[in-house]
Amino acid sequence: MDATIRDMQSLQRNPLAGLWEKNDFAAKQAWQKITTLNKDDKARMAAIAQRQAVLAGTTSHTFTLDAIATAPFTTGLGNEHPLENGFAFLNPYGLPYLPGSGIKGVLRQAARELASGEWGDTGGWLDEKIHQLPIADSRLIDLSILDVLFGLESGDGDKAHVRGALSFWDALPQIPGDSLVVDIMTPHQGHYYQQKKDRKSGDSITPHDSGQPNPISFLTLPPGTQFAFHVQCDLPHLQRLAPDLAENNRWQTLLTAAFEHAFEWLGFGAKTAVGYGAMESAAQKQRKQQEHAERQQAEKARLAAEAAQRQQETAQAWPGARIKYNRANGSLSVEKSGQTAIALAPKGEELLAALPAAVQQKVKTNQFIKVTAYVAEGVLVKVEA
Repeated sequence: MDATIRDMQSLQRNPLAGLWEKNDFAAKQAWQKITTLNKDDKARMAAIAQRQAVLAGTTSHTFTLDAIATAPFTTGLGNEHPLENGFAFLNPYGLPYLPGSGIKGVLRQAARELASGEWGDTGGWLDEKIHQLPIADSRLIDLSILDVLFGLESGDGDKAHVRGALSFWDALPQIPGDSLVVDIMTPHQGHYYQQKKDRKSGDSITPHDSGQPNPISFLTLPPGTQFAFHVQCDLPHLQRLAPDLAENNRWQTLLTAAFEHAFEWLGFGAKTAVGYGAMESAAQKQRKQQEHAERQQAEKARLAAEAAQRQQETAQAWPGARIKYNRANGSLSVEKSGQTAIALAPKGEELLAALPAAVQQKVKTNQFIKVTAYVAEGVLVKVEA
């Protein structure tokens, strides 16, 4: 920023006032203005996303997948910017976006990882070059599934280039709330990373504890931001390269697996190595919720079984206890010496059903019946006639 100010102060025409200088208060005000989303911004954001969704719905052979960010998202940090902290804004709207080229790169890497087999389920992706494309001079180009869908990455000097069947659209996020978020990274060893000697860091380029921390602000989108990913397939081209991938929309199944792997393990945008850009699809969210519910149910059953076992081990016998059954709520209770123990439904009904039929009939008609009851902590756990 200092270099930018100096350049603007040295302009021959309309130079920047000499009193201008970088200061924290002005920087905070600038960040606040930059991050604010007004009603027009939100309306434009929704209108562009809606227009893209309508176009995807009317375009043949287009795959759409909705996702939600589970971590902060940022992209375009390497773009030129006066503050040296860039961000990807869609021209001319000035709204955040994720370029389709970036989406393609992440999905290609996700497909590579799945095809390697090192992540368990491959999702249908294979490394083998099982398809062939005839070219001039009766030659054949061997293609893998990745080559067919994403394009063949030719080596240096190689003339065999193959266009992929998929086209990736830019993703336009729908941001919750009315602002972007300013995040901060603080490199502590700038002199070491830049290999630059500085008196403040002891004129040394080796990492040490006397370096000068340098807080750097950058823009992010908050967790909860929604993304709609659209991928268009050139079906005639796909049928020419790999007819089997066109059958039953198999290419969409492969894309779904690649997206879910990317959401969970790779992330989109910048700084993914430190957790930024993680997302999940609606299907992934539903599976996680179901798994969480199953774990809770299993834990509840385990605790109930342990409690029942503990009650069985500590139960005390109440011989000659009077037994009663409540038809209204299905509970079974016993009384002895002014003490009462109860088994609520469905346990009460289970205990009653374990008694002989004649005893059951008497209990259900509220006849005076005495039994041997086993009680633990005020709970009826067993009954013997």
